[in-house]
Amino acid sequence: MLPTKEEAFALLKESYTMNPGPWKDHSVVTAQCAYKIAAYCPDLDEAKAYILGLLHDIGRRFGFSYIRHVLDGYLYLMSLGYEEAAKISITHSFPVKSLEMYVGEWDVSKQELAQIQSLLDFYEYDDYDRLIQVCDSIAMPNGPVDMITRMEDVKHRYGSYPQKKWNKNLALKDYFEDKIRMPLREVLFFS
Repeated sequence: MLPTKEEAFALLKESYTMNPGPWKDHSVVTAQCAYKIAAYCPDLDEAKAYILGLLHDIGRRFGFSYIRHVLDGYLYLMSLGYEEAAKISITHSFPVKSLEMYVGEWDVSKQELAQIQSLLDFYEYDDYDRLIQVCDSIAMPNGPVDMITRMEDVKHRYGSYPQKKWNKNLALKDYFEDKIRMPLREVLFFS
């Protein structure tokens, strides 16, 4: 089950009042990118893609955090009955299903880390997971950018970026470009 677009945006707006920051605009850009790409994919629903993009970082509502936001978002969305969005909250940061691929601090307990890994192992990724992973890795708060620009930004802010995750993101970009038969920059209008 998913919220409507209006309900998802209301959740995002409420969450922003709890923890203001650029993450809200990043989430909106992620949603816009997901919508535009999904519109070219006959097997994807653009409204669903938009909602999942809006909610992928909803765990940030609880305050500044690193990996905690994926678990907080998952638990919050599950408590509302939005299992599909909860799944995206966990999977969006892990194009490679490994905790070692997370860029940032581990601000959760060992048990919570094990819970995150268990969820990653449990879920089979589909094209919605892959789409939000791609859009998350091109969305800046002020609009989409080339994926390498975004990954370099993350690398600069956190000091590193795992090569395996870097390569997987680029492979996912290629996957969607093959799927829609055009470069993402043509769909999203960035240079």
